[in-house]
This record gives sequence, C-alpha cells and structure tokens, in this order.
Amino acid sequence: MKWTRLAVALAALPLAVMAQDKKDVAPGDVKYHAAPSALTDVPMVQSTNPKAPPMTQAEFDQARKIYFERCAGCHGVLRKGATGKPLTPDITLGKGTDYLKVFIAYGSPAGMPNWQTSGEMTEKEVDIMARYIQHEPPTPPEFGMADMKATWKVIIPPKDRPTRKLNNYNIDNIFSTTLRDTGEVALIDGDTKKIINIVKTGYAVHISRTSASGRYLYVIGRDAKINMIDLWMEKPDNVAEIRTGLEARSVETSKFKGFEDKLAIAGAYWPPQYVIMKGDTLEPLKVISTRGNTVDKQEYHPEPRVASIVGSHYKPEFVVNVKETGKTLMVDYSNLDSLKVTEIGTARFLHDGGWDSSKRYFMVAANQSNKIAVVDAKEDKLVKLVDVSKIPHPGRGANFVHPKFGPVWSTGHLGDEAISLIGTDPVRNKQFAFKEVAQLKGQGGGSLFLKTHPKSKHLYVDTPLNPDPAMSQSVVVFDINSLDKGYKVLPIAQWAGLSDDGAKRVVQPEYNKAGDEVWFSVWSAKDKQSAIVVVDDKTLQPKVVIKDPRLITPTGKFNVYNTQHDIY
Repeated sequence: MKWTRLAVALAALPLAVMAQDKKDVAPGDVKYHAAPSALTDVPMVQSTNPKAPPMTQAEFDQARKIYFERCAGCHGVLRKGATGKPLTPDITLGKGTDYLKVFIAYGSPAGMPNWQTSGEMTEKEVDIMARYIQHEPPTPPEFGMADMKATWKVIIPPKDRPTRKLNNYNIDNIFSTTLRDTGEVALIDGDTKKIINIVKTGYAVHISRTSASGRYLYVIGRDAKINMIDLWMEKPDNVAEIRTGLEARSVETSKFKGFEDKLAIAGAYWPPQYVIMKGDTLEPLKVISTRGNTVDKQEYHPEPRVASIVGSHYKPEFVVNVKETGKTLMVDYSNLDSLKVTEIGTARFLHDGGWDSSKRYFMVAANQSNKIAVVDAKEDKLVKLVDVSKIPHPGRGANFVHPKFGPVWSTGHLGDEAISLIGTDPVRNKQFAFKEVAQLKGQGGGSLFLKTHPKSKHLYVDTPLNPDPAMSQSVVVFDINSLDKGYKVLPIAQWAGLSDDGAKRVVQPEYNKAGDEVWFSVWSAKDKQSAIVVVDDKTLQPKVVIKDPRLITPTGKFNVYNTQHDIY
C-alpha cells in the first residue's frame, strides 16, 4: 500500500480513534519533551545503513537537526528509547518507510504527536524523517576530563576576589532570572525591582543554585556550560566557567557542615555522567559515568541522563537522580579519592523534585512512571513509591501544613489538572505519611511549577504549557486553610499590560525572602515583549510590573535566600 492510500485509510478511521489520539496525548508533555536539544549543531559520527532507503547528505543534515530539535527529548540521543519508544534500525527497517510516514504524520494514542496534521512538519519533512530513522543513529562525541579542562576559565582567581561584600544590595533578596533564548541571566534586586546586571551564561539556563554561604551563584545551561557568579562584587558577575558535557540540566553545591562552598557538582544529559568540581574555581576533579542497567528490567541502557541533583543536609552527600535507569545515587563526597556511591533503585524516568519541610526526605518525580519516589537522606534508602496522576512535574514542589493531614508536599502535573498532596510526617501524622492524602483540581494540565512559603497561606500553580491561552496566561491560587473552596484565577499576563501579540505564557511562581511577594514570568518569544509581574501575597493584586527591553524570554527565577535554604 502506497503512502497516499495509507493516509486515506487512516483518515477514514472512526472518529473515536482520532478522539482517543487527542485525549491520550498531553499537549503540555509534548511541548515539554520537544524542546530543542543543545546537541542540534554538535558534529557527530554518521553511519548509513545499506539496507535503508537512500538519503542525500543534505537530507541527513536536515533530518538530524529536526530529530534533535523535536524528537531526542522523548526517544533519546541514540534512539534507544527514553520516555518514548526505541527507534533503532532493528525496529524501524521492518516497519518500512510508508508505515513510518503515517506514524509520524498522524501520531498515536500512546503519545506520539501528529507532526504533519498539526502543521509542525511538512509532508517532505515527514518523508525525510521516516527514511532517517531507518539508518544508524549518529553518535555525539564523548566529553571527558581533557575536554572539560580545555573550556575551564578562572576569570577572577579566589585570591583576587573581594574579602568582604563591596555592594549595598540585599543579596538575600536577589532574583537570578533565566533569559532563556539569549544565553543570559538577569540579576534583579528584589527590593528595588531594578536589574543589577545581565550576566552572560550558557544556552537556555535551566537552573540557578546558591552556595551554602549564599555568596556564590551557580547557573547551568542546556549546553552544559556552568557559570559561577560572585555576589560580593561591586557589580556581581562571572568569576569562573566550564563546560562539563554537551547537554545538561543540573548543578548543585556541597551543603553539609564543614563542606560549605567546597565542592560543586553538575549532571549531564550527554555524555551520561556527573562531574564533581572545586567549589571556588570549578576545577573538574572527578568524572563518573551513569551508564548501566535499568531498575525494572535490568537491561543495559547506554544513555541514562542525569536529572535533578540536590545537596544532602544530613550527610556529606549529593543526591543524584538518573532518569532512564531509575536510580537515585547517594554520592559521598567526603573522600573523592575513594568515592562511595550508594545506589537506590527508585523508578524510571526520574526528573525534578525537592525536599520535604524537614529536609530529610527527597521527593522526586518519576514523571513518565506517574510516581513520586520518597528517598530518606538520613538512612540512604527508598521509603515509598507513591502513585500520583499523569506526568508529575513539581519543580521543587511546595511544602505546607494541611489542616487535616499535617505537613504535606505537593506536585502539579503536565498531563492533567491534578495537584497531588503527599503526607510527609511519619512521627506525628504516621497514618498519612508518604501517601497521596488528597488531590486538588487546578484549571488544567501543562503545569510546570507550584509554590508556597512558610509565611504564606497561599499555594500558586502555573499552567504555561496548556494549549488554552486563557490557562497558559494565568495562574490559580488556593487558600491553604480553605482548600475545599477551590481556586481563584489571577490574570497575570493581563496585568503585565504587554502591547504585542506574544504567547505571554505565565511561568514559575517564586517568593521573595520575606514571603509577602510572588514573582511571575510572562514569557513570550524572543522578538516579543516579556515582563515580570510581582503580586502582593496578602491582597492577590499586582504590586509591580517589571518591563525592560533586556528582559528577553524570562522563565525561571531563583530567589537567593530561598534557594540557599531550600525554602519552597
């Protein structure tokens, strides 16, 4: 059967099948995983398969770019499968080009997007991709110690840095704000709402982390470039930088007593590894691969990406979460020459997470497994796998005291409107501990972050990846003491007063140090105006709108004090 006949046949399927396709695929999840990879333009070894349909070099180059922009997030760099299924030639050759074109064009109920019928790909691009995935996947180069040292720069050595704070900024209330598409972060004074400095960084900074002392800020881009910023300088700026791979998401510093500011760690998506560095210079000290077997089927996986990393408050350990194998690694950094790693089998597709209010239990989302893994950092063991709703994405989550269940930690979801509350007190509220004790209903799926503060009675939940602009441009807020009353919608993008027609997606609530303000990014395209809206937590009304032509594609914001002390 030819392509045209297959397309006609599929188009003639019952409407129920097509409806199922739309129902089962979470648009927010598709957007999330389809974000461009930093490997898009990296030179790779390309091998052709003589049994596969022929392709020109130009077609190869075009297909590789499309794959890393739209497909690698789900199917993996090596096409071995990640949150999506494997697409290696041993599977794809048997399917044939015509079948693959229909699959790519129309998608599937299991979660494959309908790339052509949605308008994301042309018929020609679908044909190129169907042929491309029958060839051997290109292999990115490794990135070892020598490569890292070649990128390592100490811009201002420790001996030449200030011995005391040289500025009048309230460092505790500075917000490190990601300017996603410009390769920068904006350091914004939380007191005056003015930009202190625009600091050059890697591509699409994923997170900012504060050292234990609060002096240094570490940011990491998707291109695995780490920048170290000294907040004591007259104008805070970079003092060191390094690349620890070709694509990455996570950075953290040592927090245990006696090791404050001594070490930093970064985890890479490619190569699959983590790197321990000196905390004051970013000099790389140790590189550890994460390649290994999956926790469920015990099958070897060549590409287990490092997701979130946090510093333990109970031991000199980093908690390293490995996505594809489903392992949480407790990395003891007290003796790097005799590194001790405790491996905890949790659940596959680990992603982001945060501490409970006691900072003993790390709550990490295994997003495509629809679970939250509870890891005890004191005993170095898995406490519980908690079933939650569809594709949890908590950011760091939100801790508060529930009127009935006591201390809870919460997460929103990419796949639906559920907000899961998990009990976290095994002493005074044992009967509720590490169970989903309640489920709130937000305004829709596509949530990336939710947030509260110990001094606040509110819980804010965003939905920036929801396909409905009314939802993506607003947030909801719950009264923690009256959760049964539902939520109130705050029209954040409307309050921003932007004049253009940008996407205006509202993302990532972040409190100031005092807990009486909540900051929201109103995120539009690079060529559109964006803003930050500051809301009064008491009145739930806009307090300040920060507009500046330098605020290009603002997304994540990290308050120095709250990040330093894991307050969320």
